[in-house]
Amino acid sequence: MAGTINKVILIGHLGDEVKMHYFEGGNAIGRFPIATNETYTNKQTGEKVTTTEWHNIVVRNKLAEICEKYLSKGDKVYVEGRIKTRQWEGEDGVKRYTTEIHVVDMTFLTTKKELNTPSPQMDTKPEEPAQSSAKNEQEEDDLPF
Repeated sequence: MAGTINKVILIGHLGDEVKMHYFEGGNAIGRFPIATNETYTNKQTGEKVTTTEWHNIVVRNKLAEICEKYLSKGDKVYVEGRIKTRQWEGEDGVKRYTTEIHVVDMTFLTTKKELNTPSPQMDTKPEEPAQSSAKNEQEEDDLPF
């Protein structure tokens, strides 16, 4: 293989609200954790075991603003991105590290705001032209059953 790949795909639930930070020039960054679960059966005891892994998610600019507006704790999301590790020095002078997922693509799978709002009726379906309907009726009459 000629190159390398740094790609992550996660489906999980938000563990907290989106925390936003705005910069001069209009740029924004949003951060939130998501949890992914793995369930398996312990072969020795037969009991079901669930482990949870937490991931630090980073979204930027317009996507960050959309996430802040529509997502809340508990919502399920699909995330594609890259793993990035950054370091900083704490107030105590100790170097600290964190690993983050910098989002490239995201899909909201469920949102609480969506579930709590009654959905509008779908009356916006375009109608078919009259001649298409007549043609469909003729085709239906020609069916052997």
